[in-house]
Amino acid sequence: MTKREKLLKLYRREGMDEVPVSMHLCPSLEEEFERRYPGETDYLDHFGAPYRIIYDPGFPWNFDAKWRIPDRDNIDWMKYYSEDEFQREKKFDLWGTAHEKGSKAAVHMTQMHHPLKNANSLDELQNYPWPDFSTVDFSYLDAEVKAIHAKGLAVFVWAECTIWETAWYVRGMDNLMMDIALEDEKATWLLDTITDKACQRARAFAKAGVDILGLGDDVGMQQALMMSQKMYQGWLKPRLAKVIAAAREVNPDIMISYHSCGYVTPLIGDFIDAGVDILNPVQPECMNFKDVFEQYGGRISFNGTIGTQQLMPNGSPQDVCDEVKRNLEIAGDKGGLFCCPTHMLEPEVPWDNIEAYVDACRNF
Repeated sequence: MTKREKLLKLYRREGMDEVPVSMHLCPSLEEEFERRYPGETDYLDHFGAPYRIIYDPGFPWNFDAKWRIPDRDNIDWMKYYSEDEFQREKKFDLWGTAHEKGSKAAVHMTQMHHPLKNANSLDELQNYPWPDFSTVDFSYLDAEVKAIHAKGLAVFVWAECTIWETAWYVRGMDNLMMDIALEDEKATWLLDTITDKACQRARAFAKAGVDILGLGDDVGMQQALMMSQKMYQGWLKPRLAKVIAAAREVNPDIMISYHSCGYVTPLIGDFIDAGVDILNPVQPECMNFKDVFEQYGGRISFNGTIGTQQLMPNGSPQDVCDEVKRNLEIAGDKGGLFCCPTHMLEPEVPWDNIEAYVDACRNF
């Protein structure tokens, strides 16, 4: 069996033929990898990861894909901002959200500024220059998918920040929360518009034959939900289900991964109802994997569980090995867990802990 076939079998809880490996290194750890393995630049290839990522052109952080949506760089975004609100270098994503550069230590974090934070009417939202994905030639996906499949690897499309995050990036979280609480028509229109654009892209990914569509929105905080379960069920769950249905209308076999950092245990049943197959990242600082698996492991699979807040930066190599072994034993022979770090590995993670994670997977 290829690595792709083994991974899909694991996610379908049909058995675990091989323990796969995955990680996302920050730039300084990428440099450390290249120092330790001269002449190699692809750490996923070196460590044998069973997938490769294709990034959604609508993903707000995918700055490299703005050119696929015509004229996004020709928009005068500054008319939605004041000059004095920026203190450092900034860049605009394809939705018009301004990302102001953070400190060097922040690595992947930016301070976001919201172009529609001062919008007071529905007309202002409707007249905003939204990206038009109908102008995108998605035929480029075919060659990328075929090239990854030819290597025996699975295709994962990174289309996170699917609805909620994209919406609050543009509107501002406090404003959008107030719009929702007041059942303001602006919230309905904004979320529906972003959902429809996500559906369009989901159909394109499914048509191209991708294996796993990675959707998601951060709806969890460290110890609580970001909103009530009732609010999630009313405002976000039906829209997530609509995006998933759009993909499955084209390819019923496509697997759906859902990402949310933080504590989301009360929403797992809702994710399953909406059509989610895989939950990422099951952050151990926020959720108990054993408890979650015992309750939901027969209905959904998991990706993550190896903490990047505490374990990877602060634990010993033996601590990392023990946690990998513990979580894989919880999942058992049927699989259902891709055991890997829960987020990007930051500069403070010792390299020995990375090697310990890989060795623990290989030796299980």
